[in-house]
Amino acid sequence: MRHLMSPLDFSVEELDKLLDLANDIEKFPGKYAHACDGKKLATCFYEPSTRTRLSFEAAMLNLGGSVLGFSDASCSSASKGESVSDTIRIISCYTDICAMRHPKEGAPLVASQKSRIPVINAGDGGHQHPTQTLTDLLTIRSLKGRLSNMTIGLCGDLKFGRTVHSLINALIRYPGIRFVLISPEELKIPSYIREDVLRANNIPFEEVERLEDAMPDLDILYMTRVQKERFFNEEDYVRLKNFYILTKAKMDLAKDDMLVLHPLPRVNEISVEVDDDPRAAYFRQAQYGVYVRMALILTLLEIDTAKL
Repeated sequence: MRHLMSPLDFSVEELDKLLDLANDIEKFPGKYAHACDGKKLATCFYEPSTRTRLSFEAAMLNLGGSVLGFSDASCSSASKGESVSDTIRIISCYTDICAMRHPKEGAPLVASQKSRIPVINAGDGGHQHPTQTLTDLLTIRSLKGRLSNMTIGLCGDLKFGRTVHSLINALIRYPGIRFVLISPEELKIPSYIREDVLRANNIPFEEVERLEDAMPDLDILYMTRVQKERFFNEEDYVRLKNFYILTKAKMDLAKDDMLVLHPLPRVNEISVEVDDDPRAAYFRQAQYGVYVRMALILTLLEIDTAKL
């Protein structure tokens, strides 16, 4: 039995196989419509979510399975003091696979150690968000045709942005990847990512503060919001929340084939005027999230897709 806590839980070869499956699901959805008949997915979300929770639910329903769970900690026995370990033991009695989001880093890992069913980390605090990373990889590969030899700009909250941390860990395994890290001083990438991931693996990167300076060189621009829920100080959030706003004028500085990605939700960091730009890929990215989560569910449930 396998779990997914980090994108590194899959080898590059396994990732390629998963992405191939997701692409096949996109092309031939009817082929997979009953692949999970009789299977149940539990969505245990201790933190608010729109895309991740609903895309997991859509993924399981598209596969013919069913879904149960909760969308807020106050709707579960966590509000009575039940531990994550006890909750997953109970969930294991009712369902076949679980997607868990939790504000505490490492909570899904604790759950996986006590679980009798596969557990998927659907985001744990500011740590990891592996299924968003799978979505990002599928989007880039599908629209660019490759996951190698690119300059990737990561912009915004690089300190608390779990999507950024997961994506860096995944992309450094592909050749020819270079990062431009765009953030204010207060939201720079954590030192453990800079030292233990980027420098330790000899990955070329530069850190800049002005988005305009980075735009001409980028193949991918990955925007992130400044996350109010990660701040301890309201004043710091207010000061930094609109530090970056991607506008049509800034897009004019970019390559004709650059793609703009965003894990969403968007607040003010991408102007709505950018939505009509053919390089804006963030809503297509959300659709790819359903396909890749369908592929992940099939993989972790060890369903033989060759027989479908």
